[in-house]
Amino acid sequence: MRTNLQVPFAEKDEAKQLGARWDPARRLWYVQNVQDLSAFARWLPDQATTQEAATIKPTAKARQAESMVKTGSRFFQLDCDCLPWAGCPKCKPKVEAKGWSVPA
Repeated sequence: MRTNLQVPFAEKDEAKQLGARWDPARRLWYVQNVQDLSAFARWLPDQATTQEAATIKPTAKARQAESMVKTGSRFFQLDCDCLPWAGCPKCKPKVEAKGWSVPA
């Protein structure tokens, strides 16, 4: 479950170090699937703010930014969830055919 955080700019590095991520479309910090939120307690919004934020709809520009997938010119899709640099036997030929080297 996603939990939005209210992180002041001065504390952004600390939040990032604890595992928080920045959402550029919504311009806020959040954590995803964290069971124990005690490390983020000081940045958790109060209930009134949470309910108010839930009623605000994102702008058209924000919705468009969320739906865009940004990839580079050398991007290609792999058939499995492995990491391309891990040397998966299934993906290795495809990775090498695209000009990337796979560690032995």
